[in-house]
Amino acid sequence: MISPNTIQQITNRIDIIDVVGEFVKLKKRGTNYLGVCPFHNEKTPSFTVSPAKEIYKCFGCGKSGNTITFLMEHEKYSYVEALKWLAARYHIEVEETETSPEQKQQIQTADSLYIINNFAQQFFSNQLFNTEDGQNIALSYLKERGFREEVLKKFQVGYNPDARDTLTKALLANQFNRELLPKTGLVSLRNNDELVDNYRGRIIFPIHGITGKIIGFGARVIGKSDRGPKYINTPENEVYSKSKILYGSYFARMAIDKADECLLVEGYTDVVSLHQAGIENVVASGGTSLTTDQLRLIKKYTNNLTIIYDGDSAGVKAALRGLDMALEESLNVRLVLIPDNEDPDSYVNKVGAKAFNEFVAASKKDFIIFQLEVMLKEAGNDVTKKSSVVNQIAETISKINRAEDFTKQQDYIRQCSGLLRIDESGLTNLVNKYKRDKISKDEKRSAIAEAASLQEQAGQPEDVLDDTQLLFHQDEAHEKNILRVLLEYGLRTWDEHQTMADYIFEELDQFHFDNPQLEHLFESYRKNYSLGLEPDSKTFLYGDNEDNRLLVIQLLETRHELSQRWDEKMEMKILGIDNSKQDIESSIIYFKQKKIDKLILQNQEDIENESLPYERKLEAIKIHKDLKKISQELSQKIGTVIRK
Repeated sequence: MISPNTIQQITNRIDIIDVVGEFVKLKKRGTNYLGVCPFHNEKTPSFTVSPAKEIYKCFGCGKSGNTITFLMEHEKYSYVEALKWLAARYHIEVEETETSPEQKQQIQTADSLYIINNFAQQFFSNQLFNTEDGQNIALSYLKERGFREEVLKKFQVGYNPDARDTLTKALLANQFNRELLPKTGLVSLRNNDELVDNYRGRIIFPIHGITGKIIGFGARVIGKSDRGPKYINTPENEVYSKSKILYGSYFARMAIDKADECLLVEGYTDVVSLHQAGIENVVASGGTSLTTDQLRLIKKYTNNLTIIYDGDSAGVKAALRGLDMALEESLNVRLVLIPDNEDPDSYVNKVGAKAFNEFVAASKKDFIIFQLEVMLKEAGNDVTKKSSVVNQIAETISKINRAEDFTKQQDYIRQCSGLLRIDESGLTNLVNKYKRDKISKDEKRSAIAEAASLQEQAGQPEDVLDDTQLLFHQDEAHEKNILRVLLEYGLRTWDEHQTMADYIFEELDQFHFDNPQLEHLFESYRKNYSLGLEPDSKTFLYGDNEDNRLLVIQLLETRHELSQRWDEKMEMKILGIDNSKQDIESSIIYFKQKKIDKLILQNQEDIENESLPYERKLEAIKIHKDLKKISQELSQKIGTVIRK
């Protein structure tokens, strides 16, 4: 495991806005930041990040956490991997203590894959630039295609010789784990025990992750060949997931942000050629259908997506595949089709960068209108097919449902009704029907989920909590509130003799928590405090106890905050007032009140128990009077606290 000292250094340096902002486009709203949730499809931003509390919360899907859990959830990192990612970002040297065998194996596998990939990239580059076969076969071919050495070196392009096991021998000679090599895709296992090169006689395009590490490869045949597919890609493994990657994104991030536009092409060579021409805001889907994760990767940097594909039928179909997902991600999508059986790579080499940019600017087609034109052409005079086109285009337009996009949606309805030669109001009604259907389905799913959640919380099949369960449910809420004030104020001064934590411990000395997880967190805080440490929310928020992490996030998250103009509106000082003592007093009183109420309820059952001996019943009646007196005193204190 990573040492506590290193974890402390990392957590002291963490800036949640900096890290989450790497993956989500955030806008400042009051003291918090708001963005579109990366964990579910939504149009209206409900993903809130609090720099003060160092947590995020989506009020749409319910996902919440801190910087580390964000990396774990979004990037599928382990806890240790997330810490190492942060350590690398903030240039912190990692000290490690002993790890469990399982953790060690998981870490070693990912690290080994990165190391093997890095070695392979250097091997491929050396083969391309420094060997006779590489220069005569691969480099000469690339130069014929118009690629210059500087751009090939920028993208770390290489070559794997046509021999059976050149790379394999190099890997084994450097003592890489034989069992792990097939997982990388660089080698294949034949006849159960023979390892051979998988990318023989191919040009190699390394694929970089968001940090610049090589996570996989794309291997392309040289020229035209009937031997195998045109491209072979790395299989899914611990560090490579093709649905989350866009080729060239590591090199294009800054250019996309600056241009406020992302150009999406299909192939690796398209990206490299356009970069060579000075057009750097370009990425490639790698020949696969666009995924939601890829679109969200684009949306981190811009809302404007221009898809540039070949003008043949395959290119058109490939371009249209991502339409609905792009609309659901609220991207402004335009389409450019390269003419004359060219692709972006060949076309930019043919006409030059200036003419290519001018062509793209002049040829951008609205995605929805283009889709409609294609569907109408395919439908011809078939009435049934035309009817299907009307329904498809109405469903597509219905996906543009953000309030700020209302004008855009109306404009699409106007244009499409004209092309379809149908009444505009009829298309409007059909679009609204699809919107209502979706809302109804979403509400039904939400209601089912909420009912299941309430039933689970209630711990019984019925939908309604009885009085006892309601009391216990409220009791837990007050237990959580005690932990909230302890974490928030515990280290502050209560008076000249004690801290607020001392005061809370003293007041609750005779009480306990019914929820064992809350009790564990309370005692963990007390233990840290008694050792002379200074525990606060960050102590548990970034600790290795997952239950405590999740619990602290729950205690800290809140949907609302006071407006910075509240003082002006109320014509009195509201913001900035220290209510910590009042908050602690009221929290303790309500906590005690619920505990006493529960004792009264339990004691009442003893009194009503006919089998209870007479002496025990008299004792229960006396206890009942004492508890009632304490309850009344607490009720009076509640009134006093509220009136303060």
